[in-house]
Order: sequence, then structure tokens, then C-alpha cells
Amino acid sequence: MTYAHLVLGVSVVASTAVAGVFGAFTWLRGKPSRAFWALLRVAQAAVVAQVALGLALIAVGRSAGGLHILYGVSLLVVSLVSEAMRVGMAQRAIEEAGDYSALPEADQVELARRVLVLETGVMTIGLLLNVTLALRALVAGVG
Repeated sequence: MTYAHLVLGVSVVASTAVAGVFGAFTWLRGKPSRAFWALLRVAQAAVVAQVALGLALIAVGRSAGGLHILYGVSLLVVSLVSEAMRVGMAQRAIEEAGDYSALPEADQVELARRVLVLETGVMTIGLLLNVTLALRALVAGVG
């Protein structure tokens, strides 16, 4: 494992943990937060950069254990699946509400808040899962 890959791996663990814990508090309070989405995107960018660097290292012949690769790539898979689930939950909540434009403005605002809370929950669960996967990838890569 190169030093850059190790440092980026630690930043993945840290950024994902911070976003996950912040998201959990936001989700449990039921109050959407713009800061959560910024933290989430930083964590996701770190994951993408780490996976890209890892694949580049493999491409130039650097060896990596199978578990390390599996855990590393699974971070990206979990992020993508979480995004897909987030969109699906939002669509379902909006469909269940009926004709959005016919709702009174207060109900539209409440529906939007509810959708954001649902999305925060899905993404938080994905982040917390990714914390464990990132830790496992780090341990498998170092050990």
C-alpha cells in the first residue's frame, strides 16, 4: 500500500464517519440539514478518489489482497445503491401523496421535509455501512 493510498484511506474513514454521525443526528431529529449533504458529498468524493487510486495501483502492478479489493470496491457499490434507494424512496413518498401541485402550500412544504428526512436516513445508513467497510479495507490493506 502506498503512503498516498493509506492517507486517502484514513480520510475516507474519517469523512464517512463524520458524515454518518452527523446524518444520524439529523435523521433522528427529523430536521433536514444542508450541511449533511455537503459532508455526504465530501465523503463520497473521497471514496471515489480512493477506489480510483486503488485501481490505478493495481493497473501498474501493485499487489493487493483480495479482501482489501473487495472491501474497497464495495464502498463504491454501497454508495451507488444508497443513491438509487434514496431516489426510489423519494419517488414513492411523492406518489403516495397524490397530486403534489394540488396540495396546499403547507402540505407541499411538509412533504418536501419528509422526503428530505427519508433521503437523509437512507444515505446515513449507507455511510455507516461504509465506515465499517472502509475500516475493514484499511485493516486488510495494512495487515
